[in-house]
Amino acid sequence: MVIGVPKEVKDHETRVGLVPSGAHALSEAGHRVVVQSGAGEGSSIPDDEYRKAGAELVPNAADVWKRADLVIKVKEPQASEYGFFRPGLVLFTYLHLAPLRELTDRLLQDGVNSVAYETIREADGSLPLLTPMSEVAGRMAAQVGAQYLEAPKGGRGLLLGGVPGVAPANVVILGGGIVGHNATKVAFGLGGKITVIDRNLNRLRELDDIFHSQVVTLASNSWVIAEAVKQADLVIGAVLIPGASAPKLVRREMVAKMKPGAVIVDVAIDQGGCFETSHATTHTNPIYFVDSVLHYCVSNMPAAVPHTSTFALTNATLPYLLELANKGLEKASDESAAIREGINTYHGNLIHPGVAESQGRACKELAGVL
Repeated sequence: MVIGVPKEVKDHETRVGLVPSGAHALSEAGHRVVVQSGAGEGSSIPDDEYRKAGAELVPNAADVWKRADLVIKVKEPQASEYGFFRPGLVLFTYLHLAPLRELTDRLLQDGVNSVAYETIREADGSLPLLTPMSEVAGRMAAQVGAQYLEAPKGGRGLLLGGVPGVAPANVVILGGGIVGHNATKVAFGLGGKITVIDRNLNRLRELDDIFHSQVVTLASNSWVIAEAVKQADLVIGAVLIPGASAPKLVRREMVAKMKPGAVIVDVAIDQGGCFETSHATTHTNPIYFVDSVLHYCVSNMPAAVPHTSTFALTNATLPYLLELANKGLEKASDESAAIREGINTYHGNLIHPGVAESQGRACKELAGVL
């Protein structure tokens, strides 16, 4: 199989879908790897390392997409890449299709077989390809929130951890999963006063044990959320329903009652965001204000630390990529329930029920179209 690695084109997206060690593993397994020149530069990986690993370097993205049987990326294709789609192409990347109707239309129209990192799910319920970037994004969310609380950035002018004699910032984290746990780690380490809200009581018990009862845990409902965000200096949205749109937990009227200069970091923005006032932003223009509340809703946060993010991501994706390359999509999905869960579109059919529900579309069973 020919594996293609194009350079990412999303705003400030400097990660890359495959590192040289992965190219070497694929080459050893008898596959060809075609990498666009410069694809790894943003992650501090020079072209020469890919050559040494057995990959072929080509000058432009069109050559990569044209030659490849399977294209591996980091982020969902951008409009400038839609013209490279063709029937039967396998696309392996983060897709987050729930809020992206236009991209879904093109994948279906052009017959692309797409496998989404974020919907690959193992038997124990874990999301192994979402976890590493959730860890990065969670830790970044607390750092970013602390920065934007500074007055020159537009925030309330608070030091997140306070100082002796001055109270720390109130940090509310919506969701106690991978993102929420990692955001709590960093915000707690910085000295913030942390409240984690989740609907899973067992998860709240786990967090209470992990942080030795030094973090407030609250069972989620609309009243609790409204009261918590009203008192918050920083609110981090960290909720996830795999494949589906994020629930709008914080309504517009709740945002209106927040403190002027308070900060919202919506990590759930890839799935549409969990604040009614959220819309996706970029690293170039990361923030905006609603009712004097600063919103940071960058949809590819981990791209700000591409070296860390690229290696963390590709450590997780390579075993699944090898399965797809060695067996082909059909056999790999037949033998792996996790890969089967990852298939979002197949030969013009929408397969993933979460995406279908979010977009109000019909969904087909994979077994019925294979």
